[in-house]
Amino acid sequence: MSHDWVRRRLSQDGLTEMAEDLLDKGFRLGLMAAHDDGATLRVVYLFLAGWPDRRVELECVVPSADPAVPSLAYLSFAAGRFEREMADLYGIRPVGHPRVRRLVRHAHWPEDWYPMRGAAAPASEFEGAAHFPFVTVEGPGVYEIPVGPVHAGVIEPGHFRFSVAGETVLRLKARLWFVHRGVEKLFQGRPADGAVDLAERVSGDTSIAHALAHSLAIEDALGVELPDDARRLRALLVELERLYNHVADLGALANDVGFSLANAHAQRIRERLLRINAVVTGHRLLRNAIRPGAVALRALPDATELRSVAADVAEVAELTLRNTVLYDRFDGTAVLHTEDAHALGCLGYVARASGMRTDARLQHPTTALPVTEIGAAAGDVLARYTVRRDEFAASTELACRLIETHSGPTEYAVTPAPPRTARSGIGIVEGWRGTVVHRVEIDDANRITRAKIVDPSWFNWPALPVAMADTIVPDFPLANKSFNQSYAGNDL
Repeated sequence: MSHDWVRRRLSQDGLTEMAEDLLDKGFRLGLMAAHDDGATLRVVYLFLAGWPDRRVELECVVPSADPAVPSLAYLSFAAGRFEREMADLYGIRPVGHPRVRRLVRHAHWPEDWYPMRGAAAPASEFEGAAHFPFVTVEGPGVYEIPVGPVHAGVIEPGHFRFSVAGETVLRLKARLWFVHRGVEKLFQGRPADGAVDLAERVSGDTSIAHALAHSLAIEDALGVELPDDARRLRALLVELERLYNHVADLGALANDVGFSLANAHAQRIRERLLRINAVVTGHRLLRNAIRPGAVALRALPDATELRSVAADVAEVAELTLRNTVLYDRFDGTAVLHTEDAHALGCLGYVARASGMRTDARLQHPTTALPVTEIGAAAGDVLARYTVRRDEFAASTELACRLIETHSGPTEYAVTPAPPRTARSGIGIVEGWRGTVVHRVEIDDANRITRAKIVDPSWFNWPALPVAMADTIVPDFPLANKSFNQSYAGNDL
């Protein structure tokens, strides 16, 4: 579907003025990406709003020798974090930022090494003795509890430091970026149609949404248009990904308060959905089904079977919430208020459980879909549970609608023509966690020169410490699971 895309190159003064105007008009900052153009560095700011689908790109060019941009942190919390990322990876100083601390680069990284620069040398030896300066909270009876980065169970690493009085959390600091893989750098130099395998591995449980966002960005840059039937098949795959992830979370949340029976049933249902995925695409995580200019399904799912699964999930959810002990643990726990969710720029079920309206299927659609908006207002663990439950039911009906109205082939392919000049493109997809955004630049040799990726976890991770204020320490695993953000998707 068409969208309104405006691009402007501005001076530093013009940048701040335009950014203020866009945010006042209801746009949100979708991404901020630095680029190394040799003698100069370039920063791209993407602002998004919908419906109708509107996209505004602002560019600011700075010299490589002493790169600096005016900070937008006073306008947007997310902007301040993007600026810290650019400072770490490109050495671009955000002038006026209130707290320019390292974000991506841990303290043992070399001081003046900016790995995303084109001329960056291999890193010198890392210093193992360096440490991260945490804020110390002091007072009578206050003590600290450090957790991680190595955890029990098969999860990714993250360090959480609790400042606690009794059992009540006064302050929580989450320290991530222990799994930095340099993913965005790996895209550089890849053929435009030869990098979807990397996109699928940005965050393994979101393979299809990242593959689609990447493919849409490539197609946007190359001017590729797929027929609506193909776009609807892609939308079906995104819903299948939403289903198996949501049911896993419903079970895991119950398990975190000791209701293992519900988790056993949820895992049984998840396995059933993964087997459906394997029949549909040949891969349990739906990989290899989408690439730039193409979509390929081996078969359509059985709508009757999906509705049977949905009835099964509804019964498990009902039994879960009828457990009074479990309900009491969910209700009022780890509340994220609407104003905090909005200020942090939250996305997906985290935002919708706190009363925000955000869904790229409606705001930035690729095809017209009968999407049922799901939401809640309480912002607690219970709201994040019920939003997932209700989204599962709505997503099932949407998937069945797409299946039952499809009458054409299940494979489509369009060969993208190489660009005559350098081009850029944007892909926006409502993944199961929230809105995924990819931006690519392609040169006249049809190779990717820059890929910027924003998983919704980037926006949602800072909300967890906010929600944990005045929550007791034993409820942290439950609160953390109710957010269930991706470590890998946040740390590229």
